[in-house]
Amino acid sequence: MAKESIKARQKKREAMVKKFAEKRAALKAAGDYAGLDKLPKNASPVRLKNRCQLTGRPKGYIRYFGVSRIVFRDMALNGLIPGVKKASW
Repeated sequence: MAKESIKARQKKREAMVKKFAEKRAALKAAGDYAGLDKLPKNASPVRLKNRCQLTGRPKGYIRYFGVSRIVFRDMALNGLIPGVKKASW
């Protein structure tokens, strides 16, 4: 499980990216790179990291479900994800 400070930092970045998205797109379309440079660094979507929604784990992230492989496995085995079951042949 990730530290609470890391998860909070990620949420802060997500909010900042959302807040400056429209302004960023307008500056980019106008080609105003000096204006882009003045925006906060955390307003850039490149600085976001895919993290598990439940635990904050950065590695083993399954994009389609938004959780890490460990949480995904637990949820699938408990029947919490519709249409997913353990393979057997």
